[in-house]
Amino acid sequence: MKFFKRSKEFFQKIFSSKDMEGDDVEPSDLLCFITEELQTKFQAATDMAEKSQIIQDFLKRWESDRALDVLRKQKFEFEKDLDWFNVSHHLTLEGLRGKLLVLDFFTYCCINCMHILPELNNLEKLYPIERGLVVVGVHSPKFENEKDAVNILAAVQRYGIEHPIVNDPTMSLWRSIGVRCWPTLIVLAPTGAPMLMLMGEGHGIFMEHFTEQALRFFAQKKELKDFSIPIRPSIDLLPASKLKFPAKIARSEDGRFAIADAGNHRIVVFNIQGDVLHKIGCGSSGLVDGHTSVARFNCPQGVTFLNNEILIVADTENHALRQVNLRTQTVETLAGTGQQGHDRTGGKIGPLQQISSPWDVAVYRTRDMDMSFHLDEQNVPEKTIILSSMAGTHQIWGYFPEGMIWWKFRKFEPRTCVSLIGNGMEENRNNSYPQNAAFAQPSGLAIAKDFLYVADSESSSIRKASLVDGKVLGVVGGDRNPQNLFAFGDEDGKQFSAKLQHPLGICYNHFDGKIYIADTYNHKIKVIDTENSAIDTCNILRQDGAAKQLFNEPAGLCFDATGQYLLISDTNNHQLICVDMYTSTAQQFPLKFPWCPGEEECVIDGPLRTGLEIVRQLPLTKCKQIKLLVSVTLDQNLKFTAEAPQKWSLNSANSALKSLNTRGSLTNGKFDILLQRVDMANVNIPREDLKLDLSLSLCDAKSCLMKRFAVILNDDDNALSDNTASNTEEIELKLHITPNSVHMF
Repeated sequence: MKFFKRSKEFFQKIFSSKDMEGDDVEPSDLLCFITEELQTKFQAATDMAEKSQIIQDFLKRWESDRALDVLRKQKFEFEKDLDWFNVSHHLTLEGLRGKLLVLDFFTYCCINCMHILPELNNLEKLYPIERGLVVVGVHSPKFENEKDAVNILAAVQRYGIEHPIVNDPTMSLWRSIGVRCWPTLIVLAPTGAPMLMLMGEGHGIFMEHFTEQALRFFAQKKELKDFSIPIRPSIDLLPASKLKFPAKIARSEDGRFAIADAGNHRIVVFNIQGDVLHKIGCGSSGLVDGHTSVARFNCPQGVTFLNNEILIVADTENHALRQVNLRTQTVETLAGTGQQGHDRTGGKIGPLQQISSPWDVAVYRTRDMDMSFHLDEQNVPEKTIILSSMAGTHQIWGYFPEGMIWWKFRKFEPRTCVSLIGNGMEENRNNSYPQNAAFAQPSGLAIAKDFLYVADSESSSIRKASLVDGKVLGVVGGDRNPQNLFAFGDEDGKQFSAKLQHPLGICYNHFDGKIYIADTYNHKIKVIDTENSAIDTCNILRQDGAAKQLFNEPAGLCFDATGQYLLISDTNNHQLICVDMYTSTAQQFPLKFPWCPGEEECVIDGPLRTGLEIVRQLPLTKCKQIKLLVSVTLDQNLKFTAEAPQKWSLNSANSALKSLNTRGSLTNGKFDILLQRVDMANVNIPREDLKLDLSLSLCDAKSCLMKRFAVILNDDDNALSDNTASNTEEIELKLHITPNSVHMF
């Protein structure tokens, strides 16, 4: 990325000169430079001690280097009378002085902005307000629709954001600081001066280490202040609802429907009368395979039927593709490891292949091009390809259950997950060669004949890809310039003259041969005539015909078997709408949920499955240091999958403890963690449990699966006396895994 207005040599000259103070330097350029310089050194360091020393040296230079005076003089403030969320009254940057402040500049449509939310959430757990860290989201909208406070509130609730957020519709603070892209993190010192500018995603580990050292540094200088923030999470304001932020809808051949009930982390299957037939997922977020009553999803967005008994789910925030067998009532993971991937090629066996924010799925069947076993070319059997709009990498991927030979006689092995269309650049670029085309956050899929239609949300366009050769073409919306992602609006018309605003949903009506669009940020349903690439707004009236039906960010739609009735996910209104296309009238489509005692309980017990938690008591706050030696052994019927990830992480940390390494890999089934007690003057540190998550790739004689479980480490007050507080304790945790359980010794 080339963001700097000045060369690196220019800044290096400043830092090497005793006479220059950098007063003629653009502050944002200097901020970018010192951030990149620090991160480059941090990433090149080979051990935790060296990384910590690099950050400590930066903090000392921050305090004394005259070349940084231009930054230390900078002071910013929020404009008055802005809308605030998750707090009981507005905040000011002046009032937050005395805290290490992270400003997250984001816009709620941006997939990259969504990706850093888990990192920020983890950072806030590691370093709560009591320790001196405050995170504030600065919503700086791209689309007109995103300037509306009501829509921002819905986004805050949808993504479960609990830190303070301010809506800055004119992007005044963005311009004052010199922010250049979404997302951007600005770190302010307790004095209010900017220290770092981190652009894009993937800064989680660096931020953990920087925050730890910065809090220690400013605590020693007594610049941290002990005060609270008037937090009032907006997610508590959500009404009780049978559906919560419903997303995509799909229909089976036998006439049943499935909807991704994203806010409730589940899939709901129902019939045309509205009778709920299946609830898949226990309603709590997580990544759990097994029986549908205990399975867990995390904000699933896409769903499609493979056949009348099999559902495929785009489990978006788990970064996974899941399969639901309605006959056996079981859920399994087809692809994805549960961690966000950055691979733009793929090719591994599904459960070993990391993917990134799948937003929709579609099923395509075609003849295998392998002719070696088929003497009669007319009777070559069709094979299945599961297509996914991979919003996180701006591509279309395919999962091949059976394996086959397809485009240009390329061979795809069984159960592999592979990038098919798009080079991973965020652009609206059409091309005759699929790997040279580019998408911008593809979010909806529909198959019509031999074309895959794509709702390309960030370019505000509808695109199509030939399923014969992969050629990508524009349909409506967007701009002729492939790099212009700001060509949005609300205009009917043909091709580029038509304008949409962040469309998320798309479906094909086999009866009239037209494509229907959920033009999400325009709160409208539109229809495309595929013959002339023209789009028109559907004039949908309320049932009484007296006024237009009002939608709120609709994200999914699907026709019934007759093609007369269109079901629409009215996402931010938490409801389904049914439109009679013959009369263009709409009415709410209520779902009838059967009630069973205890049905809302989510209990995970029995055989080993994702979500299992085991507890161990340790003297967490009685020792100066604790070295945990963790070893995992396997039953003779199991083995670690070769070259597959074996991961551990401290995802929820005790506020009084800190580990220099919060995540890593197992080596020969072993790893260790050094926990150090935090001693910070004038700061009240609450004690909490530690949560150690393990994610293992294991194989038995028949298959390879991901096994995830957590070890909860409780603080045992009675384990040691106070006179041992200066000791370093070495503790072994031995875990043994069998096909059905986990044992700890």
